[in-house]
Amino acid sequence: MKNTKFTFFLAGITMLLFLTSCAKVYHSPDALRLCRDHRIIAVASPKVTIPPQKKLTPQEVSDLAAKESESFQYEMVSWLLKRQRDGKINVDVLDASTTIATLTNASDGSKIMTPLNMAETLDVDAVLLSTYKLTKPMSTGAAIVTSVLFGFGTTNQVVVNMELYDRKSQKMIWNFSHALSGGLFSTSEQLVNEVMRIASKKLPYSKLKK
Repeated sequence: MKNTKFTFFLAGITMLLFLTSCAKVYHSPDALRLCRDHRIIAVASPKVTIPPQKKLTPQEVSDLAAKESESFQYEMVSWLLKRQRDGKINVDVLDASTTIATLTNASDGSKIMTPLNMAETLDVDAVLLSTYKLTKPMSTGAAIVTSVLFGFGTTNQVVVNMELYDRKSQKMIWNFSHALSGGLFSTSEQLVNEVMRIASKKLPYSKLKK
């Protein structure tokens, strides 16, 4: 019984830990000046990459990556809107559903839209692009139970990169790069919460006074 309790205790501690490396941040010299005039920004669908997985076909891996991309986008927008409502950033954020629908309708699928194309199509002041490189898909409820009960589960290495593109100057004015390490238990929401907790504090908008 003691061993069982200890196992659950360790599992609980592991589920709370999210080991991170130091984030790398770049601000262009005019980032603050340009962001001061921004009224609304949009979060583009993140590019999510997952390497080949055992027992999963390439199409299944691709479908999982697309699902994760949508989850990440909604979570990122939700996080930024919350900080905006709390007065911690001074810019509004276009909702994810409108961003997805507008860009999907505007694209004919023959070419990739540039950040400037996106900003003009969405009629926003800036667009936040991101990439998430995962070593495996985020966990499901079943995976969480299996990990806790039987001690299974391996570390998921995640590398996140974000870029903020200004519509007026037509250039990238902010970049954020961060590597994280989490167990199989980590959900999309937990991952985005950890990433945005750090990234949002380093956004130019967080440094501007209302």
